Amino acid sequence: MIPRSRPVINETDIAARAGVPLATWRRRDAPAFREHVPSLLPGSRFLLYDLAQTEAYLAGKPVPPLPTGEHPDDLLTDKETADILGITPSTVQAYATQGHLSRGTTRYGARLWSRREVLERRDNAPGRGKGGGRRAGQPQGPRKQHAYEGDPRLETARQALTTATPGTPKARIATALAERHGGTPRTWERLLTAAAHHTGDDDG
Repeated sequence: MIPRSRPVINETDIAARAGVPLATWRRRDAPAFREHVPSLLPGSRFLLYDLAQTEAYLAGKPVPPLPTGEHPDDLLTDKETADILGITPSTVQAYATQGHLSRGTTRYGARLWSRREVLERRDNAPGRGKGGGRRAGQPQGPRKQHAYEGDPRLETARQALTTATPGTPKARIATALAERHGGTPRTWERLLTAAAHHTGDDDG
């Protein structure tokens, strides 16, 4: 997470500011630096650091603390976004590609979403009231035929019904989908029901 959308810097630019090659900086200077200035995206392949903290460290000054607490302007990774929405990081990426989330903002190659947007998506998900499931930046359209209309998971549910062995209980399919894609089995049962009804395959 990048707290409150603060300016960041990566190790290539840190080495340039220190006036040494990146390989030298990583071998000689990075261990001490990382003890004082933690990466903002732990577990990510993108090593980004708070710019103000970095500048203070390079100047030999005390490293200022980061803001604490959640804030609407926090920038979240796909994993952090997925944790809030109850889905998987790959589904977050699919949502962004299909327009159910914005494409986010990019910092040094890392794609991030504001906490404000993610909470809005969570609280207005398909079937949760006015505006639920709208594509990012689009006005409310005609009334939906069903609660999950437009949800990209619906196609996944259709495919699961198509490939499942005839007679497989819907609950078993839903459990498998929840384990593979995140969410709850109950939600996937609703998606399967919507998918079956839409294609005329509902077994009742």
